[in-house]
Amino acid sequence: MKMTEKNNAVGPRVTEDDVRLLMKRKDDIEEQIKAYSDMLKTEGVGMDGPLVDVEGFPNADVDLYKVRTARHNISCLQNDHKAIMVEIEEALHKLHASARIKPEKDETKMEATESAVSLSAPFALLDAVTQGSPASQAGLRVGDEIIEFGSVNTQNFRNLHDVASVVQHSEGKSLRVGLLRSGLEMHLNLTPKQWSGRGLLGCNLVPLHR
Repeated sequence: MKMTEKNNAVGPRVTEDDVRLLMKRKDDIEEQIKAYSDMLKTEGVGMDGPLVDVEGFPNADVDLYKVRTARHNISCLQNDHKAIMVEIEEALHKLHASARIKPEKDETKMEATESAVSLSAPFALLDAVTQGSPASQAGLRVGDEIIEFGSVNTQNFRNLHDVASVVQHSEGKSLRVGLLRSGLEMHLNLTPKQWSGRGLLGCNLVPLHR
């Protein structure tokens, strides 16, 4: 019994299959968030729209139970999404460490593994994208991990002010955005511009600390 407890304390080794499973769970959460968000859009209220009329009575055109349930579920799923992103980041770190410890085992196989799970080091995470915004139109999604934003990349990133500066000086200009999505590296073009919402992008980034 003592030997078993000691082994459990060390923790299991992370494999690329573990990472893929976490990525799949992340994708499932994102799909659920999208489904509930689409339903709220159909009801015409979104996450923040009023559920009562100007006189304070329940809006007869809105299914209140459905909307409140969807909003609650989205809030819970967003918390789940943040948690799974932390798990993915930790798993990638462990996978990195494991690959560095045994480079002589099979370098070709290791390179293929790194390519499959896309081990580029992101510096920021996209945790919100507003529908109809420049970010949404460019194809950015919640959960995307940023590895390049215009002239900002993993090597020169210090804080989010770097990204904000690039955005402010690039209004109306196309920016190249490199990201990781479901373990795959992608590149999109994003043009900061004025739109009906706040800011020039319509999305929110949080730093990923290494």
